[in-house]
Order: sequence, then structure tokens, then C-alpha cells
Amino acid sequence: MGRRNRGRNPEPAAAAAGPAEGRYEISSGVAELVRDADGTDAWLLKINGVQSSHVVIGEPERLDFEYMRWMAALIESHWPATGSLRALHLGGGACSMARYLASRYPDARQVVVEIDAKLAELVRQWFDIPKAPLVRIRVGEAREVTESLSENSRDLIIRDVFAGSQTPDSLVTLEFTQAARRVLAPGGIYLVNCGDTPQLLRARAEAATISSVFEHTLIIADPPMLKGRRYGNVIIAGSDIPFGDDPQLVRALLGGAVPAQLWGREEVAKFSRGVAVLQDPAKN
Repeated sequence: MGRRNRGRNPEPAAAAAGPAEGRYEISSGVAELVRDADGTDAWLLKINGVQSSHVVIGEPERLDFEYMRWMAALIESHWPATGSLRALHLGGGACSMARYLASRYPDARQVVVEIDAKLAELVRQWFDIPKAPLVRIRVGEAREVTESLSENSRDLIIRDVFAGSQTPDSLVTLEFTQAARRVLAPGGIYLVNCGDTPQLLRARAEAATISSVFEHTLIIADPPMLKGRRYGNVIIAGSDIPFGDDPQLVRALLGGAVPAQLWGREEVAKFSRGVAVLQDPAKN
């Protein structure tokens, strides 16, 4: 990780020339941009002190966050690279996954929903994000945008939204998951990044909730995480058709820098057995 700039915050106009290390005021607090020390044009974006995204300019297919590589492996096992893909990203950051998919699926049409208007402006200036209509950044709240979309209008929904270290409660409930399913076309995938503690309470509840909406579910995570030995990421996915049963996917997950396991529907059911489905607060 590169040395942080301790000097004066760059002015917004300076960002137009490209990324520069420093702290930037954004709508939701402070973004910090740190350059990697390995000599490449690689950048780590932090939001209010929490790691958010990693980007290597000119190399959109390099994903340094392991959970993103797991997501990419699952997506590529489901859709051929020659196919069109309509993707909705809930949570923008530096648009790392959108950049990746734009490179792997040249005909893809993607919308990235980012609640922070200033952050959306800055990442467009800093990074090599394909222009609209290939990648469109829409400023808005993820649930409101999802609920406004037409039925069967997306093939893939990726939820990677965090406020601090946790996804907002409004984006993990039964009601929101039902809204996401309505937006998905037949055969589509709802793919979420769940950050959790070793107790795995949130992951179990999210697995129970997603399983109550989608007939087929799976989980991807590394063994120490699934055994409750550390804080980290659990990928949970749902679809109305069987998916994730490609042997090449299993090999890809096991062969990564951080080997991951894939649990199918039966293992997910065991993992979430007896756990209550998350629901919106009752309205008076």
C-alpha cells in the first residue's frame, strides 16, 4: 500500500487529470485514495476509513479483492463471454466489478447505483470506467432504485452495499429480496456480498432470507470464514434455476490465492436451518 499524502486535500479540479493520493470530501464523509507501492497504476479507495475498492488503471480484469474474484468466477460459469448481459450493481465504489464485466462481456449494459453523488463524480474522473450506455452510474438509494425498475429487466443483480462494515438493514430483508427477484429475468442471478463476524449471525439470516425467495441458492466463502474463525466476506446467491454446478467453477474457486468452498442448496439449508427470515419493520 502506498504512502498517504499528508498535505492539503487536492481540489476537485485536480482530480480531473486522474487519480492522486489524498483525502477527498464526499457527500457521505471522506474518501481516501492510496496508491499501491508495487509500481503499477493501482489504487485503493477507502470510504470513511473502510476499504471499499481496488482498481488497476488499464487492467480492468485484475480484481485484487478475493470475494470479487469469487463473484466473477460464478458469473462466468453461468453466462458465456459472447452473451449479452444486463447487470445492476447496487453499491458503486470505484466500479471495480463493472469495469471487469465490461471487459469480459463487451456487449453488456450495466447500471451502477451509488448513493454518494460526489463519489460518483470523482470515480468517473479518476478511473477508466467505460462510458454510458456500457456503464451508467446512477446516483440514488439502492432500494428505491431497485423498486422503481421494470419486471424482468436485469439478468444479474450484484448487491455490494456497505455503511461502515455492514449492509444497511433495508437491503437484506424479505421484502427487498422479493423486489430484486421481480426485477430479475428468468434464469437471472441475485448475488450479494455479506460481511460478517465469526458468529455468522448475519450470513445465516441472509441465507435463510434469500432461500425463502429463490428456489436455488449457494454460498461461496473460504473455509476459515465458514468455520467461524474470522471476520470476512460470505457470497450468497439465488436463482430460479439450478446454477453453480460447473466443475470448472469449483476448480477455479479452489485454485485461487484464497481457496474457497462452494455450498449448494442442501448445505445452505443446513447452514440457515432454524434462523428467522429478515423482514422490514412492521408499519403501524
